[in-house]
Amino acid sequence: MKPISTFLSIPSLPPELEPLRELAYNTRWAWNHAAISLFRRLDSDLWETTGHNPVLMLGMIDQAALEAAANDAGFLSHMRGVHEHLQGYLNSASTWFSKFKNFPPNTVIAYFSAEFGVTECLSIFAGGLGMLAGDHLKSASDLGLPLVGVGLLYQQGYFSQYLNEAGWQQENYADNDFQNLPICLEKREDGSPQTIEMAFPGRTVVAQIWKAQVGRVPLYLLDTNIPVNQPDDRNITDQLYGGDLEMRIKQEIVLGIGGYRALKVLGITPSIYHMNEGHSAFLSLERTRNLMRDYNLTFSEAREAATAGLVFTTHTPVTAGQDYFSPELMDRYFTNFYRDLGLSRYDFLALGRQNASNEQEAFCMTILAIHMAAYSNGVSRLHGEVSRKMWQGLFPGVPVEEVPISHVTNGVHFRSWISREMDQLYERYLGMRWLEEPSSKSGWARVAQIPAEELWRTHEIRRERLVNFARRRLHHQLERRGASYLELEIADEVLQPGTLTIGFARRFATYKRASLILSDPERLARILNNSSRPVQIIFAGKAHPKDDPGKELIRQVVSMANQERFRRRIVFLEDYDMAVARYLVQGSDIWLNNPMRPLEASGTSGIKAAANGVINVSTLDGWWDEAYHPSVGWAIGRGEQYSDIELQTQVEAQALYDLLEREIVPAFYDRGTDGLPRRWIELMKTSIQELSPFFNTHRMVGEYTERFYVPSAVKLHEIMTDGTNRVKALASWKNRIRDNWSQIKILEVNNERLKEVKVRNAFPVTAKVYLGALSPDDVSVELYLGPVNSKGDIFNATAIAMKAIETYQNGVYLFQAEAVMCCRSGMHGFTVRILPQHPDLVTPFIPGLITWA
Repeated sequence: MKPISTFLSIPSLPPELEPLRELAYNTRWAWNHAAISLFRRLDSDLWETTGHNPVLMLGMIDQAALEAAANDAGFLSHMRGVHEHLQGYLNSASTWFSKFKNFPPNTVIAYFSAEFGVTECLSIFAGGLGMLAGDHLKSASDLGLPLVGVGLLYQQGYFSQYLNEAGWQQENYADNDFQNLPICLEKREDGSPQTIEMAFPGRTVVAQIWKAQVGRVPLYLLDTNIPVNQPDDRNITDQLYGGDLEMRIKQEIVLGIGGYRALKVLGITPSIYHMNEGHSAFLSLERTRNLMRDYNLTFSEAREAATAGLVFTTHTPVTAGQDYFSPELMDRYFTNFYRDLGLSRYDFLALGRQNASNEQEAFCMTILAIHMAAYSNGVSRLHGEVSRKMWQGLFPGVPVEEVPISHVTNGVHFRSWISREMDQLYERYLGMRWLEEPSSKSGWARVAQIPAEELWRTHEIRRERLVNFARRRLHHQLERRGASYLELEIADEVLQPGTLTIGFARRFATYKRASLILSDPERLARILNNSSRPVQIIFAGKAHPKDDPGKELIRQVVSMANQERFRRRIVFLEDYDMAVARYLVQGSDIWLNNPMRPLEASGTSGIKAAANGVINVSTLDGWWDEAYHPSVGWAIGRGEQYSDIELQTQVEAQALYDLLEREIVPAFYDRGTDGLPRRWIELMKTSIQELSPFFNTHRMVGEYTERFYVPSAVKLHEIMTDGTNRVKALASWKNRIRDNWSQIKILEVNNERLKEVKVRNAFPVTAKVYLGALSPDDVSVELYLGPVNSKGDIFNATAIAMKAIETYQNGVYLFQAEAVMCCRSGMHGFTVRILPQHPDLVTPFIPGLITWA
């Protein structure tokens, strides 16, 4: 029976407790232990059963409990302290970002992502991408950046996982109750929901806008599940990464184009747009279309202004992992759009193609983002290298190391992931500096002053908590499956609080190789069941609903855990989420990660573990490739890459077993007369000291700000301050350069036929070039010098600018590089190249515009 009227029921708080409402609706409580303890104090059991959701908790709590709290002087004092701290945080004008005096006033940065992992009760994330996005917003808030987030509000979000009796993953999708989440519907002055519209084939799709407040940062979320839409369109924001390719393109239109329009209707005008992965790349086209309309610009002119304010971060190190849409699907949704841009179908599709002339090539969102953004980056040093190789084809003639894709290594938001006990320990010995300046090496150096006994006692408390949590969780899992009384009894005895505990928790994709440690069951059984030095493993993680090989990995883990010899030593915890992750990264002794190099773009779970004093054991991939040193953990192999995958798995599994037997287990169990594993504790301290200053999102967001956000804002402000004349001039210059580039030739290079030259002895090189209708001011002529490898290729090259020293007739010029020298001995070589040059270019590497001698 449908209701004839609906209304909203809200928590009824005594006047004395009204601050709780504001605290509940600002998710800063998610990284504030004092706020969490306040809600726990109100009703600890309800805090757990509501999934750590203070809004739902306040709506469910017994009114008598609220009245009791309103008359509890201790509770009221606690509440006032937390509320005053939040107010001080929100209103503080003294932030890290306030030091950027050259940042144009009123500039806003918009951060777009398909998922955000802010807190477990807001289920709009699937894994690492969402965790990274959530941590990005939290650090942006702490640092005081003028940033807003934009995403989708999924009715069901990502799935809940449970296993059947055979250990096969099953998916359950539960509706999010938006009215009982820490979000608010954006409304117009008349009280009606604020909405935006998007043109879809033969119809209009409408989305309403919700806001989640993440500290100082508002996160705007779009929702199409409203009656005005057709049933299929109401489902667009139903599931994260659900449906087919057509559903995916619809979601990405809503995210990119709809997200852009949402900010506009809310009166927010960002200058900088950060696309976190390619899902939101359509916003670059919507931004361009709006600039064309607002400033009466051509596509090429508006594109220059749009590009100046676009930042793109790629997270996927394999070509197949990108989003591709067929030309037919693009025609269905974008025919009118590309006409609005004044583009032909060919030119429009070329924006998302590597080979524009290939009519069958699909449209790639990552390629669109790279083509449109001023700055593109990977998420670790190794991933930056992989990305440059993967997308070198977009920049023909550009050496792979100069492809304009840099890297900003990921980090984590410490306060969100560090246990309450470690938080107190750090505060006691490091002061507040670890929170306010987590990138300060001198601050983290004080970790050495933490007494070994205190650090170890703190860690043992957390391991015991993890074991108790795992037992409860396993008991519940077995009970739901109808397990016998004997099986439930065993579940209550699995794992031991004093045993070396290995944590492995992440998405179950085949390249992450969850079963690597299970490769040799006989050897593993000897390691785990050593009577004097036992080891135990806790697994957790979800496979994508359509990834049967990933599900098979889960089945293998569960099957082995059910064997009698492993029953008390291996546990798989269902439904991995942020809450489960915290128990694991805080209570494990070892964090195991063994992806197939170089398929892990970054990986951040190991960073969360390291911040808690947990030691990493990993293949040299993602962040660990640049973090690893023998003093901070262990590496499986030395970064080798095999052509024979089976051989690589075999070799690395044996290397892992060797590490466990010869190094890890002895280091954990070798105790002094005081019962402390001194060698292990020293490893914990060194890991915290060395890794924490760099691998945190405060450093990461600071790096994005200094390298991308500020330069973009300044450049955009410069080129738009004179009524778009500079934008028009830049677009006109680019068109002229493209039209005339084919005429450019390097006619002659003269180096006096040098055969030998002494190290640091200078020598000149000249080049005679033909520029046709272009002038020396339009180009940069460079000497490209470096050592030569066994294949005859220049590597580790240095580009040296050459100056025009003489003008001949008919567009011929002589350029010279003076005082050229080699800084090391060995075979060297050089060549000469010509690139476009303009003061408003962010990068000189424009696709197709490079000429080599």
